[in-house]
Amino acid sequence: MRALLVVDIQNDFCPGGNLAVPGGDAIIARVNELIEHFGHVLLTQDWHPAGHHSFASTHAGKAPFETTELAYGPQILWPDHCVQGTHGAAFHPDLHIDKAQLIIRKGFRKEIDSYSAFFENDHETPTGLAGYLRERGIDTLYLTGLATDFCVKYSALDGRAQGFTVFVVEDAVRGIDTQGSLAQAWEEMREAGVAVVSSEEVMQIA
Repeated sequence: MRALLVVDIQNDFCPGGNLAVPGGDAIIARVNELIEHFGHVLLTQDWHPAGHHSFASTHAGKAPFETTELAYGPQILWPDHCVQGTHGAAFHPDLHIDKAQLIIRKGFRKEIDSYSAFFENDHETPTGLAGYLRERGIDTLYLTGLATDFCVKYSALDGRAQGFTVFVVEDAVRGIDTQGSLAQAWEEMREAGVAVVSSEEVMQIA
């Protein structure tokens, strides 16, 4: 059984947002088409408390996109984004969310960031997604959303590590691309056995 996983298509990750992915809103129409082709649709939502430890503003003298050490290892420091209950944390208004059967909120623990739909950034604290998928009999995931080189990548890698078949829909994702991170992400995903497909290919089989 297949499911579509739509990663973090939220206002702050789209043009005009606090951590905008270039062209982030350009994929929404294609994602909406894909949603109509799947019986199982899952969403992730970045959901940070104010003063989250991954925010540069929480660390004196640090600027966005610098790196610091947190308890679980290196952490890129971000502009404040997707703060709980704010406009920036809401799903983009053009995204069709009514078919979603599950919304995984991540990053809500103040002391730890969360890129993956499966685990927090300590790679140990689970979100519960793997168990949900197994109980529903879902063994194959198609990933879309933002950003390719962070939350999409980590979700794809963790999905493979958990034993799922994982596809990334190439024309339904967009990346940030800091210091070559986008090319590296595609390479890491391919090496892990993540398949790359087009939305047209998906809609022919879903």
